Amino acid sequence: MITAGLIKLSAALLCIVGLIDGSDVTQTPLLWKLEGQSATMNCSHTKDISYREMYWYRQLPGEGMRQIVYTTPSPPHAYESGFSEDRFPATKSDAHTGSLTVEKLLPNSSGVYFCAVSQHSDAGDLDSCTNTRIEENCFFGALQRELWTNNC
Repeated sequence: MITAGLIKLSAALLCIVGLIDGSDVTQTPLLWKLEGQSATMNCSHTKDISYREMYWYRQLPGEGMRQIVYTTPSPPHAYESGFSEDRFPATKSDAHTGSLTVEKLLPNSSGVYFCAVSQHSDAGDLDSCTNTRIEENCFFGALQRELWTNNC
């Protein structure tokens, strides 16, 4: 008997503070991956170029949402404790797009992955701030992952 774990990824949008619909931020709509593979989630937005900051979050079943990484088009990216660039590589090539990859998928990788974009809140040099709070004008997209197991 062979057991193969498939990971299903489907997108949903989360409406928050002042957001009427989630059409400003979009994420990868659907992915199917096997355990041990990598899953890359893309995020883009239609806000203006001042929304250059991108945040990635993960919420595991029964837990609160945790920030994985804060990115700008100018690396290095700021990873939170418990998350590494090796396991969660992120890219941000311009103000409007970015991606997060989860390497070596495991059943406990299953959860909801969120992308958020925000305007820079530092009044000085745009590249001088390494940790920026998310303001009321941030916009979220969501990517939900569910584990499906096929018994062959």
